[in-house]
Amino acid sequence: MIRRYTTEAMQKIWSDETKFKKWLEVEIAVLEGWVKKGDVTKRVLEQVKRKASFSVKRIEKIERKVKHDVIAFLTNVAEYVGKDARFIHMGMTSSDVLDTAFALLLKDAGKKILKDLELVKKRLKSLAIKYKMTVMMGRTHGIHAEPITLGLKFLLWYDEVLRNEERFADAIESISYAKISGAVGTFSTMPPVVFEYASRKLRLKPCYATSQIISRDRHAQYLLTLSLIAAFIEKIALEIRHLQRTEVGEVMEPFTKGQKGSSAMPHKRNPILCERLCGMARLVRSNATVALENVALWHERDISHSSCERVIFPDATTLLDYSMGKLLFILKNLTVDKKRMKKNLDMTKGLIFSQRVLLRLIEKGMSREEAYKVVQSDAIKVWKCEEDFISILLGDKRIEKLLTKKELKSCFNVDYYLKNIDYIYKKVLR
Repeated sequence: MIRRYTTEAMQKIWSDETKFKKWLEVEIAVLEGWVKKGDVTKRVLEQVKRKASFSVKRIEKIERKVKHDVIAFLTNVAEYVGKDARFIHMGMTSSDVLDTAFALLLKDAGKKILKDLELVKKRLKSLAIKYKMTVMMGRTHGIHAEPITLGLKFLLWYDEVLRNEERFADAIESISYAKISGAVGTFSTMPPVVFEYASRKLRLKPCYATSQIISRDRHAQYLLTLSLIAAFIEKIALEIRHLQRTEVGEVMEPFTKGQKGSSAMPHKRNPILCERLCGMARLVRSNATVALENVALWHERDISHSSCERVIFPDATTLLDYSMGKLLFILKNLTVDKKRMKKNLDMTKGLIFSQRVLLRLIEKGMSREEAYKVVQSDAIKVWKCEEDFISILLGDKRIEKLLTKKELKSCFNVDYYLKNIDYIYKKVLR
């Protein structure tokens, strides 16, 4: 696990202490099931509950000898419980404990990430409302296109959060299953009634069709959804990086007191947080590839999946939790330069209104092909001289025949691009 980027809450979820607590929780839930069935006495259950404990260091020491984590765990628990420990793990295989406890851990990690998404969603909604009518340059292919508002950028991201919440809730649901069906999933040593009781007790759904393990397509869905959330974070971070470029300068990530941008150039203010988020998104996505590789295993199971799962799930959830915390910090402390936005709107000397002129000429009867040719030829002149677009258009005899000066100037009104902003907001925020 990349501890530098671990929040305290997520670190606790993936600690050895929590893992063994979940293992013990599963074992006791199954033992309760045996009691309900009538095969184990209540006295045994009470004794186990009272005495059961473990030591992480002791388990590690035993594991170094036996080379089996679950056996090391059970051996250590038995040292605390005594003779009644023979009823612990009765009818179970290691994966019954591992997969069921893993589901509990993934649920807890998922709940933390859903909380992160909720906070990011609220902030994006707030920014969307705040900058609803803050006009800025819209860009396609990195080139000035037509005016939009900064609020619409935030609204677009807000809309994507909603989908990420829905997808991830489904992914959590997909892994929230208990597997307690014995060595190869046949329930030969595990009565279904015990399995179903333990599943309910653990607040998991019973997974009836399994091999020795729960099918890993469920876990792949979980990690693929984390990858989509990581891609969403990268999408925002990359946009802020572009808007912070010296040539643009419209939006900047926070630059805290005492922060330095370069060891050589004191003037530098680099988007290092957004760059970090872009890099971390790559890591999360790479973990998804491993999760997909884990779906196909030998026969009823091999252990090629388990070694990498100990890395990819803690790391992916940890990185994403950290990344959303940093994203929230960035969104709460953005610098927005409205003056620079206005300056950039005027940079191309009116060329951004070319479609409005095109459409007006078509309305007046000129063919689309001819109108496009006229407007494009005048637009090219702007790139080659100091005159603005409207001056060149006003001197074009082809346009003068169809449009009055007033009609032409009306095409150069930013408000035209804002007329349906309320419609978009009502539909998205509903």
